[in-house]
Amino acid sequence: MTQTQSLDEATRLRGETKAASSDIMMGMGVRMSFAKDEEIYGQDEDADLIYRVISGVVRTTRIMSDGRRQIGGFYYSDEMFGVEPDGRHRFSAEALCDCSILVVKASALHAVAGDGAFGRLTWAATNRELDRAQDHLLLLGRKTAAERVASFLLDLSTRRATEAVTLPMGRQDMADYLGLTIETVSRMLTQLQSAMVVEFASTRSFRICNRSALVRMAQ
Repeated sequence: MTQTQSLDEATRLRGETKAASSDIMMGMGVRMSFAKDEEIYGQDEDADLIYRVISGVVRTTRIMSDGRRQIGGFYYSDEMFGVEPDGRHRFSAEALCDCSILVVKASALHAVAGDGAFGRLTWAATNRELDRAQDHLLLLGRKTAAERVASFLLDLSTRRATEAVTLPMGRQDMADYLGLTIETVSRMLTQLQSAMVVEFASTRSFRICNRSALVRMAQ
């Protein structure tokens, strides 16, 4: 089997695993509604539930000992969150806007899905979190302010699979995720628009005008 065939097979298996786990969760899970800014689970609470976004956007945050806030990530429709390796939530989760969330007890899912399916499900979720954590570490540790903002906009566009993107988060959320001040984020966005790389129809909506330029800036 060639490397390309191996990658195709791995992609196919991931897709089948995601579809199977989605069916199991839909059959067992309970839909819960959360209003904008409502807490879904708290920082340092026990992690005995698994969550999947049905609609809306979720943010994860951690409050530092000095009161500063670090945003860990944003989760969109059909994305899982809340899977922890040590049974405790390092971050809290909040509804960024009105959300519908599918919630299932981990132990119940394990009992129904079995060791194999449950292991693949949690492994896939943990692997995605690791990828995101590594990308976030690189972004915070090595990229300039302009590169961070460009990377953020490019990631949002990629995840939404569209050139025109609605921003569910405000400038402060972006700043706390990127490790910048809100003034710096606003300045970088203004520069990107002035350079005609992106165009903002409003403070919560943008369109990529020059994707290749945005990619270069993000790299």
